[in-house]
Amino acid sequence: MVLDLVVIGVAITLGPLHNTAFILLLSAPKGVRKGLAFILAWLACLVLLIAVVVLLTGGRPPPHKSAPSTAVLVLKLLLGLGMVFYGERKRRRGSRPRQSPKWMARLDHVSVWAAAGFGVLLQPWGAVAAGAATVVEANMSSAATYFALTGYCLLATSSLLAMELHATFRPLTAQVRLRKLRAWIDGHQDQAIVSISLALGLWLMAKSIYQLVG
Repeated sequence: MVLDLVVIGVAITLGPLHNTAFILLLSAPKGVRKGLAFILAWLACLVLLIAVVVLLTGGRPPPHKSAPSTAVLVLKLLLGLGMVFYGERKRRRGSRPRQSPKWMARLDHVSVWAAAGFGVLLQPWGAVAAGAATVVEANMSSAATYFALTGYCLLATSSLLAMELHATFRPLTAQVRLRKLRAWIDGHQDQAIVSISLALGLWLMAKSIYQLVG
């Protein structure tokens, strides 16, 4: 479970769409406050999903080869297959000149509450769903599990936390670096999406197939 959560957490935090939106929020008036609202909503969503899964399982993983454990593995297999299909389709289409969505241009003027809403809406839900499915294996009777789940949430949020802290303590330097980072993301967004989708999708498929036939 821990290795899966690390892989999924890295894939989540590297997602280009929410990182671009977060940079725009930080660049707006009261950007640090809006960024904090985004992060808190983002974390709350991850924690809520984990809590729901733990409540459903009672904090104990289902027995191997049982119907619930098989259903979870099939779900992860389908999620992985979907990611691979999406990544390969995007790869074949190639990189194309793109314009930022119109809603991104409005991030300079959104309220703190709207920023929190974006923290929920912009999560990469395929990867987040894979993380929630992985939490089914969590044995909450072990203290190590709590550390693993906390680490997963922090890892999935690490890029946002790093930018927020940089903008808080070094605002002038952060503005310059964040502009450069956004320009880099804009120029490599398609490649990043393809790489993350294929890597995570293949990982989920391989692990799920191995566990299904094992």
